[in-house]
Parts: sequence; structure tokens; C-alpha cells
Amino acid sequence: MTMWLPLLGLILGVSLGLLSDIEIPQMYGNYLSIAVLAALDTLFGGIRAHLQQIYDDRVFVSGFFFNIVLAACLAFLGVHLGVDLYLAAVFAFGVRLFQNIAVIRRILLEKWTNRGRVSGEDISE
Repeated sequence: MTMWLPLLGLILGVSLGLLSDIEIPQMYGNYLSIAVLAALDTLFGGIRAHLQQIYDDRVFVSGFFFNIVLAACLAFLGVHLGVDLYLAAVFAFGVRLFQNIAVIRRILLEKWTNRGRVSGEDISE
């Protein structure tokens, strides 16, 4: 059940965000985009860890907040230096996000394939 709790929170948060009329000032756009990307990276990392049976609540929660704070600090520092440092965080979190999704896909495909073999079905047909 703990694996679906973050996913349920994500769905609820996105739904509430889409239904509300709250507008974020444009000057905070980079911070918010990086924070969302860091949160998604942590969410998919948690799902991956759960599927690999190495999930730990403390690692998930600390990683969630640490990634968001680190990404926001990079964006903040970049703004004050006049350099687009937030792009480094976007690249790093983006790469990890796609890697986690690829591993999740492989694990689920393997489980699905093994389920077909156990039940005696030939899935390849």
C-alpha cells in the first residue's frame, strides 16, 4: 500500500492544481519547474525501489525534500550569478527520471512475462 500513497498524492495534487485558479508569478517559474521535476524524480525513484524491494521511507522522504531544496538552490544561485544553473538540475533530474521509468518498465514487463509462464500460458502468441 505504501507504494501507491505517493502516486495518489501526486494525482490529488495535480487535480487540485488544475482545478484551482492559483497563478505562480513568472519570476518563480524556474524554481517551480525544477521543484516539480525533482519531486517526480523522487516519486519514480521510490516506485522503482519498491519494485526492487529496497524501499525505505526515510530515504524516500529525505530524498524528496533534499532534491527539491538542492534544485531550488541551484536555480537561486544561477539567477544571482546570471547563469542558467537550473538547466544542470533539469538535465540531471531528467536523465534520472527517464532511467527510473526505464527500470520500472523492465521490472513490470519481467513480472508480467513471468506471470504468464507460471500460469502455463504462452504470451508470445
